[in-house]
Parts: sequence; C-alpha cells; structure tokens
Amino acid sequence: MALTVNVVRLDPAAVTGPVVGVDRGIRTFAVCSDGTTIDSPRALARGQRRLRRRGRAVTRKQPGSANRRRAVLALARYHRRIRNQRVDALHKATTALAKAKSVIVVEDLYVAGMVRNRRLARAIADQGWGEFHRQLTYKTAWYGSRLLVAPRFYPSSKTCSSCGLLKTTLPQDIRMFSCEGCGQMIDRDLNAARNLARLAEAQARLVAASSAETRNACGEGSAGWAATGPVELTSVKQERTRVHTITGA
Repeated sequence: MALTVNVVRLDPAAVTGPVVGVDRGIRTFAVCSDGTTIDSPRALARGQRRLRRRGRAVTRKQPGSANRRRAVLALARYHRRIRNQRVDALHKATTALAKAKSVIVVEDLYVAGMVRNRRLARAIADQGWGEFHRQLTYKTAWYGSRLLVAPRFYPSSKTCSSCGLLKTTLPQDIRMFSCEGCGQMIDRDLNAARNLARLAEAQARLVAASSAETRNACGEGSAGWAATGPVELTSVKQERTRVHTITGA
C-alpha cells in the first residue's frame, strides 16, 4: 500500500553561509571552492563484479523456466541496490550543501553529450551528475539558499583563479593547473571551483550596482537573489572579461 501526503513548506529563512563553487569530476565526485571534497559512491563500479556474475547466471538458465525468472529478479534487485546507494550519497551531499552554503554555483554540464564518449560513459553515468543538479534545484529552495548555473562553455578549468590568465588548452590528463602569469600551482578541480565562486561574486556585485541605479532612478529596489529557483549566469564572453577585471584588481 502506498500513501501520498501533501506537505506545505513555510518560506525558509535565508542561509547565511558562504558562497561556494562546486566543480564536478570523475575521480572525485565534487570539489568545492573552500577546499571541501565530496567522494563519489562509485556504486556501479564497486558492484560490477556481482552484476556480471548475476548476468551470466541469467543467460545460463533455460528461457521460460522458474530458475531463469528467479535469476532475472536477483539481477534486477541488485541493480536497484546500486541505484539506491547512489541516490543516498547524492541526497546526503546535496542536503549538506543546501543547508550550509548561501549560494551554490555549478556548471551547466551537457551530460547527454558527455556520455557519448565510450571510454568515460560508464564512469560518468555512475556519478549521477544530472540527479545531483536536480536535487540541488529543489533543496536550495527548501532551505533558503541559492543555486546559480554557470554558462556551459565557461572556461572554469582553463582560467587561473589568482590572476585570471586564460589558457588555450588544458588536457584532461593534467591534474595540476600551472599558471605562466603568476606562477600559481593548484589542483585543476579546486581552481575551477574557485572560478565558479568568483563568477557568483561578480554577478552579485553586478546585481547590487543595478539595484542601486534602479533606486536612484525610480526609488525602488531590485529583487537580486530573492527569486526562487536556479539562476543562469550571464554569457561566457562577458564573464571572461569580468573574471580578469576582478582578479586583477
């Protein structure tokens, strides 16, 4: 028996925590701009051996037999177990972020295109990046924090978080970001997360300036970050210039 209950949520108080950029990866599920890392549950990778064993058990049973039905059921139950492990880890991570951080900045990842890479498709699917984004969308509204979405082609990994220098290329196998401008050596994921956080800070200053201009012209304020739901940050071209301006100041 299943029951459906409608719960009315009161407007939450605004979270007073810091702004944090979150860069998602494969080796480490997520790296935050404050140095916090979120490990990947790797549920599918860890359960791959048992999945193969149960898959072979299905193929060895006579089609239409009771033994085959039991083997199919055992395989399906283990798939559900893997899914539950992944979803549980994602719920814990997203709840912790939404409750502790006032603004969370993530990239607009094209997951459907990324899984076309045959070498990385299984590892990417095992992360649950889309589910992570979906959970953050409604949990930030629940707990009074904000979710900002950086442009899809924003070069967060190729930009130095210290001086704003933009590299032309940065291969995936290079895990350390080395800046030729200021000499900074930093983990590439942490560097990307810090750039995402700076992007939100730049956007907040832009909103504050726009709000001040509106008050001077019309005597009315701007909503700023008060609206609910995820906010898409402005275009890549504008943000590249803005990041250089901020970091060079």
